[in-house]
Amino acid sequence: MTRNPAIPLKAPERFFINGDWVRPRTPRMLDIVSPVTEEPIIRYPEAAPEDIDAAVAAARDAFEHGPWPRMEPSERASYLRRVAALITNRLEEIAWAWTTQVGAPISLTRKLVPQNATLFRYYADLIETYPFRDDRRRADGGAVRVLREPVGVCAAISPWNAPMVLLTYKIAAGLAAGCTMVAKPSPETPLEAYILAECIEQAGLPRGVFNLVPSGREGGDHLIRHPEIDKVGFTGSTEVGKHIMRVCADRLARVSLELGGKSAAVLLPDADFQQALPSLMVYSMPITGQVCFSLTRLLVPNARKDEFLDTFLPAVRGLKVGDPADPATQMGPLAMARQREKVEGYIAAGRAGGAVLACGGGRPRGLDKGFYVEPTVFSDVTPDMKIAREEIFGPVVSVIGYDDEDDAARKANATRYGLNGAVYSRDVERAYRFAKRMKTGGLTINGLIVDPEHPFGGYRESGMGREGGPEGLDNYLEVKTIHIA
Repeated sequence: MTRNPAIPLKAPERFFINGDWVRPRTPRMLDIVSPVTEEPIIRYPEAAPEDIDAAVAAARDAFEHGPWPRMEPSERASYLRRVAALITNRLEEIAWAWTTQVGAPISLTRKLVPQNATLFRYYADLIETYPFRDDRRRADGGAVRVLREPVGVCAAISPWNAPMVLLTYKIAAGLAAGCTMVAKPSPETPLEAYILAECIEQAGLPRGVFNLVPSGREGGDHLIRHPEIDKVGFTGSTEVGKHIMRVCADRLARVSLELGGKSAAVLLPDADFQQALPSLMVYSMPITGQVCFSLTRLLVPNARKDEFLDTFLPAVRGLKVGDPADPATQMGPLAMARQREKVEGYIAAGRAGGAVLACGGGRPRGLDKGFYVEPTVFSDVTPDMKIAREEIFGPVVSVIGYDDEDDAARKANATRYGLNGAVYSRDVERAYRFAKRMKTGGLTINGLIVDPEHPFGGYRESGMGREGGPEGLDNYLEVKTIHIA
């Protein structure tokens, strides 16, 4: 894998706890493995329970006794803007870290990393006008003040596929609310979290407000069970989300969960396939399909199915798969060996289940090294098939036919998930009426848009709570009602 030599990715050696870079308490180490070479490229320390305890204690002290929760919102906003400016100065480094760890094409990561600074600026602006205090009147004429206060010490647990932005959604909103934070990034992708910690340190936030303790499953479980954690914000798989919810239920700790998806793109009978193609190409398999909101089920009218396949398949076959460091690459490898094994298992299940393999299904020619899988499309898929029901998290798309709009709505909703979706039609109002029938937390008409200034999250087993927008700030606030007699 070639990489910009001007962007060094150094191996982390310490944790960021209570405003200092502290030495690990144990010799435990983790490896970052290149998805292109399949070789370890960076070794770094893993936080043990003792390190996590220290981080939580620092966050608790900062919340109970420090200035951060007690600042005026405008003062917190000034710190957040400093963080945003520092992140902006390091966008190229953040893009290369993402590409190196995950295998996402550099052309894509460069486009997406500005969202990290956008989130900090957005929440800085929001809290300067947000109604943290709402003065009301009771029916008897008495005064009521409704306050929105920070929930407390929060754990922010982020996944490996989009490491920094999915952490930043939590950190920017939590800090804006006045919470103190303990961040645990995925063990496969810690580098961006270290960049964020450095930016927060340079911005001068008070000690203990932000703490970073990268670790694996054991450390994550210790963190969510910690009695001093008031809230857990998690993005990841539905099964892990259920585990977190069960653990937090014992002490009624607050939880927000952004989980899996099996999102449908519904092309209504009047849809223009050529117009739909660009967004379908980007969002049916983004980051090699390793995105929760991927449009992995494409619902097309049975009467136009062949026409759709004639449009879609040549574009999929034409995707340039290769080195993610090459700006011309459109699809890189999967992030890790276990992910490739999982995806190949689903491809085998699709064949065994009776779906028609329309293209792909193997490993790309000439790419014998690296966790590569061809972009794959199955047709003649029915909602009961495994590949239509379960989140694959790889470059595998199912084309599902329908008879009429009622049939399309039934099939679009035939899933335990409900994260995202799209509706395509020449008639926007027709698409809007259909979108209202879909049981999913986000939808786009004639495309796919995820905007950090607006809420994102899911129905059903795709999670609870929302990230982004004012709703993302609400995640980190408690409501207090004060009656004045």
